[in-house]
Amino acid sequence: PEAAASLKKLGLPADIGELALLPGGLVIMAGPTGSGKSTTLAALAQHALEHRPVMMVTLEDPIEYEINAKGKGGLVRQREIGRHARDYTTGLRDALREDPDIIVIGEMRDTETIELALTAAETGHLVLTHLHARSASSAIERIIDACPHERQSQIRLQLADSLQAVISQRLLPRSVGRGRLVAMEVLRVNRAVSSMIREGRTAQIPSAMQSGASDGMLTMERCLATLVQTGQLDAASARAIAYDQKVLAEYMGR
Repeated sequence: PEAAASLKKLGLPADIGELALLPGGLVIMAGPTGSGKSTTLAALAQHALEHRPVMMVTLEDPIEYEINAKGKGGLVRQREIGRHARDYTTGLRDALREDPDIIVIGEMRDTETIELALTAAETGHLVLTHLHARSASSAIERIIDACPHERQSQIRLQLADSLQAVISQRLLPRSVGRGRLVAMEVLRVNRAVSSMIREGRTAQIPSAMQSGASDGMLTMERCLATLVQTGQLDAASARAIAYDQKVLAEYMGR
């Protein structure tokens, strides 16, 4: 479809919409190619415009969905890389001069784009973007590893201060009927996670997610187990993409 879908139509958790209403910070969509990152990102952008009058600039390659303010008093400027801007870095610099409330970046591909996105998130903008990464914790590691070694400590500090959430998702065939459903994990950055990022202890983030349900966190294994237990997904498909087979088995046995 040409227009961005709603979060409800995509079958995404209702509290995901809260991320689009944050006053600032960085929100990352992660997952492999074909996992629906762009679709979820467009839905989040559309959700933001439907709930508050904001100025939004998108940088995409290519523009996949039409995002519309729908008479809510907001303004959207969708720009295509190669057509309206030479590259993401140039487009992001131009966007920052317009002082938008929300910036949607199709993908953080290089060090300069990453650094500009973090600066934008630190200075009061809400930055929504996506990244090719297997999980929420690996998305953080990929951002850090993409930067020169001498800059990595600074990038960790910026991430610890500006990162709000990472959503990692996969699309899986429904066990009954046609179509696919989304399995996702949600990392919300609280004080403990922020300290882990700052101190380079990203390997501990999955454990923090298991105990962070009260903060809105969701592990992939818990999500998969719920889909299996409600009859939406078969167990073999769940085991095929689970990060931790032992944890998945524990959740499915409950």
